[in-house]
Amino acid sequence: MADPHHFPTVTAQRGKHLVAADRGFATGGDLVARLFARGFARLLDRIDVGLAEGRIEATLPDGTFRILGGHADGPVAIVHLVSWRALVRLASSGSVGWYKAWTLGEWSSPDPVPLFDLFTRNATGLGETGRAKGPWKWVNHLAHALRANDRARARRNIEHHYDLGNDFYGAWLDPGMTYSSAIFADPSDPAEPLYAAQERKIRLLLDRLHLRPGARLLEIGCGWGSLAEVAARDYGAHVTGLTLSAEQKAFAEARLARAGLSERAEIRLADYREIDGGFDAVASVEMVEAVGQEYWPAYLGSVARVLPPGGRAGIQLISMHEALFDRYAANADFIQTYIFPGGLLIHEPRFRRLAEEAGLEWRDREGYGLHYAETLRRWRQRYDEAVEQARLPHGFDEAFHRLWRYYLMYCEGGFRGGALGVAQVTLVKR
Repeated sequence: MADPHHFPTVTAQRGKHLVAADRGFATGGDLVARLFARGFARLLDRIDVGLAEGRIEATLPDGTFRILGGHADGPVAIVHLVSWRALVRLASSGSVGWYKAWTLGEWSSPDPVPLFDLFTRNATGLGETGRAKGPWKWVNHLAHALRANDRARARRNIEHHYDLGNDFYGAWLDPGMTYSSAIFADPSDPAEPLYAAQERKIRLLLDRLHLRPGARLLEIGCGWGSLAEVAARDYGAHVTGLTLSAEQKAFAEARLARAGLSERAEIRLADYREIDGGFDAVASVEMVEAVGQEYWPAYLGSVARVLPPGGRAGIQLISMHEALFDRYAANADFIQTYIFPGGLLIHEPRFRRLAEEAGLEWRDREGYGLHYAETLRRWRQRYDEAVEQARLPHGFDEAFHRLWRYYLMYCEGGFRGGALGVAQVTLVKR
């Protein structure tokens, strides 16, 4: 089993670059908020009309109570709106401003997950209510565009998130160090261990590849080596794993060495665009979201280039509902600002069309959206336990903890509300 504390990391203040990542982005500035806050109270009327399912039970800054929505069954969110400025930030800077308002104490909730669920579940009816507008939108769009994943910036973007330290991720991920959606026997049953559900996910993906002993497997985005270890040990594959994270590379190499698999698996610090040579199969788990829409053809072209006719690729991808994608892609959201610079979820129909244009036949898609919601709930529970038990490494302060919890809750709500999806698909080279 991999030891998440095997590699010591510098213990100066860590994660500060994530907390401060909104520099250069518009968060619904304080001056506008102070000048126009009460006038934005009518935004509540638009939210009320737009909530077709579920409701918000809101306590307003003047102490009054109001129910928004309630037109049909759905999640119930409890929100204490401490300052009208929170609505200014939401209306001007969307999810970036809404997070900023939360950090400043302008709104609070005993459980924000139902609120994020509501906003994604009712995204069509709410329209532009929760998205940046006007100059705030264009400032954020430009700031996000400056992080596009060309070869130089792709490495910096990955380091931003993944080089927080192996000891950090090891404190709250499952023992196998797998940082992607698990697949549970039943996502509503909390009894199954997270590690077992992650192992099931890996095997379901590898089974798509029809691997034979000695097969050459390329893994694009190998993480901390969990899939590479299973593929080499249990399927007899010769694995080449790619990562842009020096922390992940060091961990995965040590893990494979301890398992006696170094001769059957190698980890390269390399971009997917740099790989030539033939492989029998390709695996890629939740890496394509770090590519960016303009580079989807390059990613799929790389997959097609290294496969022989009839060769298979198993892809696990996270998608944005196609009806919402264009508005989402035009706005840098909370995740792109703070958590995954340069990231963009997948528009499945467009991605599928590009795959087929690259000579890759799209087969056997299976969706697992609620499995990701449960994975995120487990991660947050484990993260809170790690903080409470002082098992996180030194250097992460309370501001970082609040950011990380918000990130996990925000994503969980997106999957529960159905705007986000995760799926496995097989691509077969024609």
